[in-house]
Amino acid sequence: MNQCDTDSNSSKRCSTQGIDIQCYLILNSNTQKIFIATICIIMGALCILENALVLSMILTSSRLRKKPSYLFISSLATADLLASLIFSYSFIDFHVYHSAGTLAVFLFKLGGVTLSFTASLGSLLLTAFDRYICIHKPSAYKVMVTRQRALLALTIMWVSTTIISYLPLMGVNCCSFEVTCSELFPLIGNRYLSSWIVLVVILISAIIFSYCHILWKAHRHTSYMKKQNIQAEKGQARVRLDIMLAKTLALVLMVLIVCWSPVLILMIHSLIYSLDARTKAVFAFCSTLCLVNSMVNPILYALRSRELRHRLIRLLRKLRCLKKLSDSQQEVDGTEQNMAFEATCDDTVCDTEVSGGNL
Repeated sequence: MNQCDTDSNSSKRCSTQGIDIQCYLILNSNTQKIFIATICIIMGALCILENALVLSMILTSSRLRKKPSYLFISSLATADLLASLIFSYSFIDFHVYHSAGTLAVFLFKLGGVTLSFTASLGSLLLTAFDRYICIHKPSAYKVMVTRQRALLALTIMWVSTTIISYLPLMGVNCCSFEVTCSELFPLIGNRYLSSWIVLVVILISAIIFSYCHILWKAHRHTSYMKKQNIQAEKGQARVRLDIMLAKTLALVLMVLIVCWSPVLILMIHSLIYSLDARTKAVFAFCSTLCLVNSMVNPILYALRSRELRHRLIRLLRKLRCLKKLSDSQQEVDGTEQNMAFEATCDDTVCDTEVSGGNL
């Protein structure tokens, strides 16, 4: 294992023809390479499928596209979809095939990874603020959170995260400035890495604060309902809703903390102490937890939505009808039977949409 030369005056750390990445290659055995490649491929494929499904359901519905909350979910799905594509490819290409390319190519791919994960956290924060306002000021929610304001917030978030993520490509790296290089990321200076860590910690802290406030609000409302001994059906339904909300948000916070804490702790550790080969290997495997977060987000934020669940059920029933139609064409001749069957399928879809609220 070659030791990384991270001194600010090192001439070997970067080159116009290629990048010296030997000190960053921490997967030595074929078993480790196969294992990490399998993890990235499986989780990446699931993440792509889930987020593509969420995006298709939202974008094909004119009603959902107009709602600010679903604009935030669409942004989250887009960021997680990009993360699954860029991270899986870049991670396998670098750690398994030991390919980095030129300085510009490597920083472009690394910027894409940084952009997708940062935008994912930014979308989570906007989603958290959306729900915070909905719970804290329900009467003024439609006035405060409009579609135009949601689009403006998303535009600002994506533009700012893009600029921040591609600063190393624009020259803010340890090749252009006399700064100490990171032991975890080639060409990235410790100052830039520490600034990005601060940004991520702020985003996660704001998300946690928003959801903790919502949890507190739900707990206080539930306690009030029980204290007043409200037995009305509407009151009991609200209590059950508050309990379900608390469980969902607790799960959201747990997943967020579990997926991001190991990576952030190891990044901070690398800024203070020199890392050995084992610690770098642990970081490589822990970084895949960020991909797990992108894989779980569609389930926590999108598929738990009643409207999206109903659209998914409609889609599955429609596909089942199409399958039955395909099978029936082999047994039944004549266009009249086929037209009748298609009408039955359409009726089933409509019935599903109407009865969805009972699910």
